Amino acid sequence: VQLQACGGGLVQTGGSLRLSCAASGRTFSNYGMGWFRQAPGKERVFVAAVSSSGGRTYYADSAKGRFTVSRDNAKNTVYLQMNSLKPEDTAAYYCAVASVPFPVLTTQYNYWGQGTELTVSS
Repeated sequence: VQLQACGGGLVQTGGSLRLSCAASGRTFSNYGMGWFRQAPGKERVFVAAVSSSGGRTYYADSAKGRFTVSRDNAKNTVYLQMNSLKPEDTAAYYCAVASVPFPVLTTQYNYWGQGTELTVSS
């Protein structure tokens, strides 16, 4: 099982970026997927989650109204569209696959990808 996140980069404050995470090695359409981030010197925190069907989403307060999580089960891919980016969004972003259809706890994620770096300049 592999999760490959990509799409990070350097953007200015107020800009937008879309992260992608492609899963391989099994079919994930029965499981929720999520995004987490880890800023330098800080712990990894939850950002957003999407249910197995894509019909339900859940966001951290910091992401509400600015980020949109979605998935394409035909491509085994989850996306994170990030708008109105702020310097405090600077972090390594990680995708993960859960063991349940709609994860609400970090402990429900059992596969993790490598991070993709986002830097938001002020």
